[in-house]
Amino acid sequence: MMESFIYLASQSPRRRELLERIGIGFEVVDAAVDETPGEDELPEVFVLRMALEKARAGYNGLGGRPPAPVLGADTVVVLDEEIMGKPRDEADALAMLERLSGNTHRVLTGVALADDREATRLSVSHVTMRAMSEEERRCYWATGEPRDKAGGYAIQGRGGVFIEHLDGSYSGVMGLPLFETTLLLDDFSIPWLPSW
Repeated sequence: MMESFIYLASQSPRRRELLERIGIGFEVVDAAVDETPGEDELPEVFVLRMALEKARAGYNGLGGRPPAPVLGADTVVVLDEEIMGKPRDEADALAMLERLSGNTHRVLTGVALADDREATRLSVSHVTMRAMSEEERRCYWATGEPRDKAGGYAIQGRGGVFIEHLDGSYSGVMGLPLFETTLLLDDFSIPWLPSW
């Protein structure tokens, strides 16, 4: 059987790693979109819109490449209905981590596939962080890990030591929920199970 192939509209090494885990052949494509939330836009609506806009932009930008569906994804951390993006600087990261410390927040990841068709799926996880001291927050920032992560932490890295409880999808918190992604692949009749 020929290997399944899609395009990935993301530069995230974590998303590439997760796709590789399930054996899907892919090529990364550019998909620049405006990632500004709309006024009063609910986080769930925003993250699905972003995933779909990235998938569309990737598909529309294929040019002369062989046609195949494009996978887009977007992940946000939500506390008290406020979207927490990637930290702007150290002060912003420390403030985010202080707010998350000792609290439960949601991690929403939207995934979308687009070619001439479009489909989306949403992963919702609840993450409880243990209380973190100011020194721990500063030391964690110094590792460099929080710099490009939504909410200022990475569950798959050193940030995992602060996670007290996860109710939801580990891969979703990483940035690409494998359960929802394979449902999308099924929607598009893209095989992902190996043939024996």
